[in-house]
Parts: sequence; C-alpha cells; structure tokens
Amino acid sequence: MLRRTLIPGCNPALWSRHMSVVAKSLKYTQHGEPQDVLQLVEDKLSDPKGKQVLVKILAAPINPADINTIQGKYPVKPKFPAVAGNEFVGEVICVGDNVKDLKAGQHVIPLATGMGTWTTHAVYNDDQLLAVSKKVGLAEAATVTVNPCTAYRMLKDFVQLCPGDTVIQNGANSAVGQAVHQLCRAWGINSIGIVRDRPEIGELKQLLQCLGATEVLTEAEIRTSDIFKSGKLKKPRLAFNCVGGKSATEVSRHLDNKGILVTYGGMSREPVTVATGPLIFKDIAFRGFWMTRWSKENYNAPERSEMFKEIFGLMEEGKFVAPTHEMVPLEKFKDAAAAALNFKGFTGKKYILDMSQ
Repeated sequence: MLRRTLIPGCNPALWSRHMSVVAKSLKYTQHGEPQDVLQLVEDKLSDPKGKQVLVKILAAPINPADINTIQGKYPVKPKFPAVAGNEFVGEVICVGDNVKDLKAGQHVIPLATGMGTWTTHAVYNDDQLLAVSKKVGLAEAATVTVNPCTAYRMLKDFVQLCPGDTVIQNGANSAVGQAVHQLCRAWGINSIGIVRDRPEIGELKQLLQCLGATEVLTEAEIRTSDIFKSGKLKKPRLAFNCVGGKSATEVSRHLDNKGILVTYGGMSREPVTVATGPLIFKDIAFRGFWMTRWSKENYNAPERSEMFKEIFGLMEEGKFVAPTHEMVPLEKFKDAAAAALNFKGFTGKKYILDMSQ
C-alpha cells in the first residue's frame, strides 16, 4: 500500500521520494512447517537513504530450498524475525541520494541471497540488485537466479562440452532439468532426460522434448536402452543428479570414461551410491554443486555477469522460458507452500507468489 503526500513546492518528479509505504510480508519467528509458522504482517517502511532502493515486489517463487529454510533443514539460518523467500522480480519505486545505476520504474532481481522476498515491498542496498530488461517476462525474471543459473554453471564448470556432446540427468522434469534442456538446445548439446514413469508419460516426454530434450526415458527404459551402445548418441561426459539412491547409480553407469556426475539435490533422501565397476574401470568422478555457495564466491566475478547476460538474451529471444508454473496471490501462500514439495504431479510445477497488482 502506497500513500503519497504532496509537499508544497515539491517538484512532481520527486513525489515518489515522499511517501509512506506499508509492506505486507510473510514472516516467521521460529522454524516449522510453513502453514504453521508463517504469518502475514504489515510493516511501515521508511524512505530509502544513501545507497538504499525501495522496491515493489512483483513476483516471488516458492522454491524447495525456501521451504527447507523455514523448516530449519537448510544450511542457511536466518535471524528471527525473518521474511521468507529468496528470489523475486520487482520494480524500483524510488532510490536514495547516492544510488547512481538504478532509477524508478526499472525491473530488478536479487544478486544476494537470504534477502527476504515474500513481501509486497522492501528496502535493499543497490549492490544487492541487478537491473533487468522489461522484455523479460515476470515468471522468467522471478525464477532466474536459482534454477537457470544452477543449470548454466553445471554445464559450464565441470566438463568442457562441445556441440554434439551428450549430458544425462535424472529428475529431468524439475525446474533445473527444464533449464538444462533449453540451454543444451541453445548450445547444440544432446540432452538425455530420465524421469519416473507415470500415467501421463507421453505428454511429459513431449513437453520436455519441446523444451530441447533429445531423448526422454523412464527409469525402467534407461536400464535396457541401447541409445549409447548403438552409437546413436555419444556416451555422456557429464551427468546431473537431483534424486540420489538407485536413480543416481543408474545414471552414473552410462557415463563415458572420466565422466563426472554432479549432484545438486536429493529428492529421494537416499544417499548417492557408487557402482564399483564404473568407478574403477572408467575412472568416473562424483562432485557436488550448490548455487548459493557459487554466487557468494563469485559475487562480482565477470563470469556471473556473462551468465546473466547470456540467459537473459535467450529469454528475450523467446528461446528460454520459465518452468511450468502457477501464479498465486500472496494471501493463498499456505496452499501454495504446502503444494511446493508435492512431487506427485505431472511435472515439477513452480508456484510463484503474484504481487504485481
């Protein structure tokens, strides 16, 4: 809620610097299930000063890591009271006197983590924000810093891939999986997706292939497939695992000599087990990746700027779209949070809090 106050003699262009803003935020004061500990509260925000920026949040996704943080099961531990959420796209309302690179009306996304984004308005420091073209859709911009960036870095940082090479991944219908398919298509890389069998498997395969998957196989199909032995596709030099357990073991069996399996999630909550034969005779390697760590270690690195430039370029060209998602109003956060970790659906639907109105 914005309350504008006209100050006598004030330049109309500066009106936005003299307003009272009431933010509605989802806050929690203890760890627990989101439905139990989150409360929608109102706080009056001060005008931004110095290098501060007042932002109206337009959209903010609900990620599994956000739920885990609220539950107290994530490595990041916020100070209470905390505003939930980690990603957003917002519009700059006004800026402090010392802000030079941002101006009212621009769209921005967060560069830092743990900023508390499930809120209608917030005041951030200018170095925590990155300006984004309005040509990029709200859903794409709101979800860019976690899943697309995870896919980008895993494809770039572990194996030097060339057009015609192959990557393989389980959880291929996840938000990261969908991003991997699209980046592989853009870069001429074969993308093999492994998914759980389900009644709508035909529709799911078609969806992922439209995003860029070369082949989509169920966990049962990959065990008997000759897609690599026949020479139809090169053996994968790189594999991604977000499931763990037997699924990770099976994916690793298909790696080429000196291939690398990168684990970025563990949806099954089962440990990654290593097949002894491929480990010894193929000299395969197992690595882990956490986007939060990479972002902190490369906050101002040129590689980070280049990553955002390339991803946003693909989005503006219509070659990269947001994951399957549903926009929900802030007031329905309990239902959306409860559904965010439900993996029984057709695909890994992303719930995005819509505060654009």
